[in-house]
Amino acid sequence: MNMTKAEIVAEIASKTNIEKVAVQQTVEAFMDAVKNSLANGENVYLRGFGSFTTKKRAEKTGRNISKNTTIIIPAHNIPAFKPAKTFVNEVKNKVK
Repeated sequence: MNMTKAEIVAEIASKTNIEKVAVQQTVEAFMDAVKNSLANGENVYLRGFGSFTTKKRAEKTGRNISKNTTIIIPAHNIPAFKPAKTFVNEVKNKVK
């Protein structure tokens, strides 16, 4: 089962008795803060949850299958998430 942003907002709103609109603004502000930090080369650490970091991908050679040509994919950064040990253990113990 997958969970959408709207479902996360609804769950937080029901647990905290805060209006959905306020929760949605908070969730979106959190996501913007994480994106902006990573775009500026800053990692985000949330104790007990995990770390949002950027990873550098080296330049590599790829193939354009439709044109049957070789292309160079330049080095670039990608966002990554590394869960905390407590996060991993909780998921391991609950998902079966």
